[in-house]
Amino acid sequence: MPLSSERGRAVIARLRALGILEADLNETFVHAGGKGGQNVNKVATCVVLVHRPTGAFVKCQRERSQGQNRVIARQLLADKIETERLGRASARAQEAARIRRQKRRRSRRAKERILATKHARSDTKAARTRVRDQGE
Repeated sequence: MPLSSERGRAVIARLRALGILEADLNETFVHAGGKGGQNVNKVATCVVLVHRPTGAFVKCQRERSQGQNRVIARQLLADKIETERLGRASARAQEAARIRRQKRRRSRRAKERILATKHARSDTKAARTRVRDQGE
């Protein structure tokens, strides 16, 4: 998937919106490792992308195709620089905060359910004890 695809054009537009020029990027290709068979051993499909002004770099070897890795590397670089610039206001930070809030809510509900079950069980046992005391 070369950068001329629709997805590639969208990534380039996002980089431009962040003020990242294609001339500021240093792109190198190296041999990937891991899964992919002979293709990754013979062809330099891993993409190393460096943004010279900020020093931010990304290494991508997710796919077997170099073109797809080029697009993904640019997406990762845009995410990284956006997170650095925006900090708490970035989409990734907002998503992480939303998930933390969800988990906190879930744990509170779970504790309430567990306590309710424990109280119900305790009441059942207490009722048994009283009956036995009265009968004897």
